[in-house]
Amino acid sequence: MRCSWKVVILMAVVSIIVIQYAVIRSFRTMTHDICPFLHPAKHCQQQTILNRHWPEENPHTLNLSGKTHVLILAATRSGSSFLGQLFNHHSDVFYLYEPLNHIQTALNSTHANRRMILGASRDLLRGLFRCDLHLLEDYIRPQPEKHITDQLKRRGASKALCSPPVCHVFSPQLVNVTESQCVQKCGSLNLTLASQSCQQRGHVVIKTVRVPEVSDVRDLLEDPRLNLKVIQLVRDPRGVLASRMMTFPQNYPLMRLWKMKHQKPEGLNLTQKAVCEDYRRSVATALRQPDWLRGRYMLVRYEDLATNTLQKIQEIFKTLGLSFDENIMDWIETNTEGKGDWSPMDAYGTKRHSATNSESWRFKMSFDMVQYVQTLCETTLHQLGYKIVKSFEELENVSLSLVEDRTWRPFQ
Repeated sequence: MRCSWKVVILMAVVSIIVIQYAVIRSFRTMTHDICPFLHPAKHCQQQTILNRHWPEENPHTLNLSGKTHVLILAATRSGSSFLGQLFNHHSDVFYLYEPLNHIQTALNSTHANRRMILGASRDLLRGLFRCDLHLLEDYIRPQPEKHITDQLKRRGASKALCSPPVCHVFSPQLVNVTESQCVQKCGSLNLTLASQSCQQRGHVVIKTVRVPEVSDVRDLLEDPRLNLKVIQLVRDPRGVLASRMMTFPQNYPLMRLWKMKHQKPEGLNLTQKAVCEDYRRSVATALRQPDWLRGRYMLVRYEDLATNTLQKIQEIFKTLGLSFDENIMDWIETNTEGKGDWSPMDAYGTKRHSATNSESWRFKMSFDMVQYVQTLCETTLHQLGYKIVKSFEELENVSLSLVEDRTWRPFQ
């Protein structure tokens, strides 16, 4: 019998579908064989797959560069500048301080909503982790000319942007080049050279206080090109509020009035509840260990980092697979034994006695103010292991720790 032309075409289509399915299945098998985070025993399997060639243009390409990208998520005044500088002084890290600030500044004038800002933030982060710093030009104001700008926020907070090939004034080995020295002597920033510097470094680290929850960056965590890990830095909400009151007094007039008159003012509506809710939801998501976050998340309390900086940062680096070099040790020795006194002139500085600083909030708020914050944030305090203060005597008794001894293991 002769087959009709329709049957021939149908058989051809079926054959194509079978072949495509086999290819897709083999691709999935390979990607699932990739070593999970922190499983060195499977290094041989990982190396076999990473040595395969995948075209760079493919959106499903694996991260062939071997780079580990790290996103530090935090709230304002939670110690993120301190943690960021520990990464910044790693000799093989390209570090950026709050690049999303430029998005917020540019889009707020257009009355963009939260969803639009987060969408733009994800797109920018994806590009920055791939070392395309030219994407910042869409948001820096005034816009750079010929890829040159002097408006990048806290450019001097990044050693990579103050050393070759971006700037040839300072050696990469210098530990304590100040931000003002960098800006004054290095001149305007060439974003093309900055992108080249990023490409030459083994790892990219970005810290931000403008991503409320870890679920907001799920798309980036699921992008196989990025090899992204998230460090969520949290701090006792009472300490966050005390630090904000001191740093931004103009934003807390009613709290200042309360402190002076020792009486809660009417109409008080603290944004602190939002901070606690962001913490609670983000950590609750992580504790559920969804597949898209498994092996890519680490929770760090600022108090643990401040009290035992060297041990904690070594633990973090080991978890991320980063080496520990002498530059970091030198920076820790120089910058964690400063006086504990707070200065408004050094609101974003990191040189202080970090352990003392983590407890200083206990002398900056009255007991009734602390009680108020505890009411707003009780669930979050329990979730993160911060003890409730029950009396004025407990508040000022610094020998009584308000931080429970807890350990959060990175999810494997």
